Amino acid sequence: MKRYPMIGLILVQLVMMAARGEANPYLAKPGEKPVAVRVSTCAVSGGFTHMYAAIDARLFDKYGLRTEHIYIQGSGPGLTALTTNEIQFLYCAGDATIPGLAAGVDVKLVGSPLVGMPYMLLARKDIKRVEDLKGKSIGYSRPGQVDHRLARAILKKFNLSESEVTLHPSGGSQPERYRSLQQDIVQAIPVPPPLDVRGKKDGFQVIYNLNDLGLPFIYSSLHTNAVMLANQRETVQRFVAAMAEAIHFVEKNPERAKASLSKVLRLTDQDSLQSAYDAYAKLLVNRRLLVPPNMVTEAVGVAQERGTVVKRKPAELFDNGFAEHLDKSGFLRELWGAELR
Repeated sequence: MKRYPMIGLILVQLVMMAARGEANPYLAKPGEKPVAVRVSTCAVSGGFTHMYAAIDARLFDKYGLRTEHIYIQGSGPGLTALTTNEIQFLYCAGDATIPGLAAGVDVKLVGSPLVGMPYMLLARKDIKRVEDLKGKSIGYSRPGQVDHRLARAILKKFNLSESEVTLHPSGGSQPERYRSLQQDIVQAIPVPPPLDVRGKKDGFQVIYNLNDLGLPFIYSSLHTNAVMLANQRETVQRFVAAMAEAIHFVEKNPERAKASLSKVLRLTDQDSLQSAYDAYAKLLVNRRLLVPPNMVTEAVGVAQERGTVVKRKPAELFDNGFAEHLDKSGFLRELWGAELR
């Protein structure tokens, strides 16, 4: 048998797979009727760049999915819509949804395109350090949400109590919380890109990079319900494959990705768009989409500490079979080649 160097062997295998149509077995077949699905994002955020870009580029079409994108604010309402099958997929931060899943909501994570912590603590210009927040307030959205968890973690990190620094609910949306900072209702808020760039231009400053807290964090993740998992697994597999291609598309087409972001965020400032792109298209990307089991376990533990009555084991909250199949089929290797990591 002829010997090939390793890279040559991989290339030969990929060519053979492509010739047999195996490298992307998830594409719609000729004449196949598209499957209609609805997907919701749970916030207006740069963290959902891949979903916005996939929809604008019509990536789902090639996978036989006629996808309708709607917006349902908040992880709780999003999970409710998913469990009633009003929507078939939810794209939301896994850390925000896991407490509900652990409490018994019959939903699973089936892919995590982003893993990590993109937030920074933005404060008034006269506040130079976290310790300067004594006697002041940090704004957050709702109890149990990502920014609330971060606000509590920053106090613990710097040995500050909630009697010294008030945690103040400041609205469910990022614009609402930002206005509360502008109006001096609160003096600091956790923000993701690109609000850090806007904040600096408006005279605020970043006093702490919350990624330095070292918290395990499952960010933008794809969820589906029991109906889909029981009856439409092929549709779920195709949706996961489309999101995997979206990761590649966004990295290789930065201007088109930023155009999608600009449209959704109603943002034209190029520095802000670049900040969001760098965080969500590069820094946090999880190309294999695998949900990190250890982070799910930790998130369940955090939820239990805060009073969640846990009814499901961590392993019951996610299904990595769809993401694993992308690797086994050769699809990811065909998509990324030597860049796959």
